[in-house]
Amino acid sequence: MASSFPVPQQQGQGDACYLALLGLAEHFRTSSPPNYRLCIQCLQGILTLTPHSRIEARTHLQLGSLLFHHTKNIDLARNHLEKAWHLSQPMASFDDVKFEVASILAEIYQLQNMENFSKGVLRKAVEISQQSQSAYWHCRLLFQLAQLHAAEKDYISACGLLGVGVDFAHVAGAIYTRILFMLSRAMVMIIDHKLAEVVQVLTVSGQLIDQWNGPPTQKESLRVFYLVLQVCQYLMVGQVKSVKPCLKQLQQSILSITSLHTDDDPLPSNPVEMFHWLPKEHMCVLVYLVTVMHSMQAGYMDKAQKYTDKALMQIAKLKMVDSHPILSTFQLMLLEHIIMCRLVMGNKTMAVQEIVQACQLCHQHPNLMSTHRPQVHTLLGLYAMSMNCMEAAETQFNTALRLSTENELWTFINLNLAIVYLRTNREADLMGLLERIDPERIVANSHSIKASAYYVRGLQSFFQARYNEAKRYLRETLKMANAEDLNRLTSCSLVLLGHIFLSIGNSRESANMVNPAMQLASKIPDLHVQLWASALLKDLYHLCGDPVRENEGFQLHTNFSNLLLDDYFQSSRLPAHNLIQWTEGPFPITSFPLSSAVGPGAEIL
Repeated sequence: MASSFPVPQQQGQGDACYLALLGLAEHFRTSSPPNYRLCIQCLQGILTLTPHSRIEARTHLQLGSLLFHHTKNIDLARNHLEKAWHLSQPMASFDDVKFEVASILAEIYQLQNMENFSKGVLRKAVEISQQSQSAYWHCRLLFQLAQLHAAEKDYISACGLLGVGVDFAHVAGAIYTRILFMLSRAMVMIIDHKLAEVVQVLTVSGQLIDQWNGPPTQKESLRVFYLVLQVCQYLMVGQVKSVKPCLKQLQQSILSITSLHTDDDPLPSNPVEMFHWLPKEHMCVLVYLVTVMHSMQAGYMDKAQKYTDKALMQIAKLKMVDSHPILSTFQLMLLEHIIMCRLVMGNKTMAVQEIVQACQLCHQHPNLMSTHRPQVHTLLGLYAMSMNCMEAAETQFNTALRLSTENELWTFINLNLAIVYLRTNREADLMGLLERIDPERIVANSHSIKASAYYVRGLQSFFQARYNEAKRYLRETLKMANAEDLNRLTSCSLVLLGHIFLSIGNSRESANMVNPAMQLASKIPDLHVQLWASALLKDLYHLCGDPVRENEGFQLHTNFSNLLLDDYFQSSRLPAHNLIQWTEGPFPITSFPLSSAVGPGAEIL
């Protein structure tokens, strides 16, 4: 909605009453605090005057916008906007009303799961805006329609619309918006795993950003967007080491943009340039998020925890001012990553409570539940595994598989399901999984997923006492893990190789594997690998006849065992532990009432 209610250019009979009501409506809207109820009543009064069709259409827009943004009466808002849309379509030179109505109405249709109506309105508005040469609205509506298609996972249509936007902005001489369309298109391609095509789009985008001499804030904003996409592309394929230069540039770029003052930038002379990607505060949270993603994949759990705490604190502050939906998405993704970190670090008590927080967030935002439910069940499966509840873990993983369509997540789940079958000695079920986790035939593009598949095959061979075959798989894992600094996978492979060498009586080689595994696991820190390594060290020193070191190993093993056992008993007593039985229907909110843990401002208004 416009910042103030516009007045008619010419006055005639009845205008005095209209202007009085409009003035009162504006007074109530801008009061401190605003009185939207009285503002709406004044606007409703205007409609009783049977005004000119242009005034009627604009008033319906104003009412619909107020009702949508400041009340819960969405149906009445939709009714007013539908009337405004019907009235405004045949009117010439009425773009400011016509396209704003289309944009808000499409948003309401989408909220009410009426996507076909939403797309129909937006397509019609895009067609009219192209014919009327309303450049700003044409670009804005293209962005909105592309976003709607992307939300429906129709990535081809989304990319097509963004491509139209690239060409339109180029013809309109809007370099900034052209790059914005290009980067948005690259983002959709990354989501759609069209990684080969992304490289070309990002290369051209990067060159254009470097060559463009636009306002500093806009230029740096584009650079942050570009670097975030580059980092995400690397992380998606598990290239944790290769991404470091890009991540460093991104962290420097976010420092640069936060030091700039937006007020110093001149307003764009071209209306097509009146867009921005994200507010600076949201960019900061996003940079924290991708840093957490990198830290977790690389095996720096302490670092991931530190940046998660900073990001969640920033989100809580921002939600006090404006609870934008994207903040909840960032919050959920941060929780998903820190939960996995907690499980690695042996902190199941915090992990299961954070799973409840993630579920509460999804309950408050149903769109998040629909997009992230497979991840939630995967996390519950990982938690159940860590609690040795293998039946529940299997059920959770199978639920996640049933709900998921993502290749990488599918493979990740199947790898963990294979470990469940190995630990429960279910050879027949494991054989049914082997084709799906074969590292040579794996569908996922991720370097780290493929390396993990070699590890699981090595683990399987170890359980079957095929030690030479296990060593071959694990050496391949180590080769891939070392190439990209996948520290946790390296520590797991080293300790398993140490166990293999101990099993065949080669204590010297076993020590050469277990000692670096212990050192690396302590840096992560990975409590489970430390427990495993300390048990091996105790046995190794016993074989070597070194009672002093054997006792040190015994003390280490006892300490790690006690830490994990204390955490196990504490976690198993929590009401949240029962969530491992939840596989069907909505989140059982009665068992886990909403708490402030999901962050202030998360409530539905």
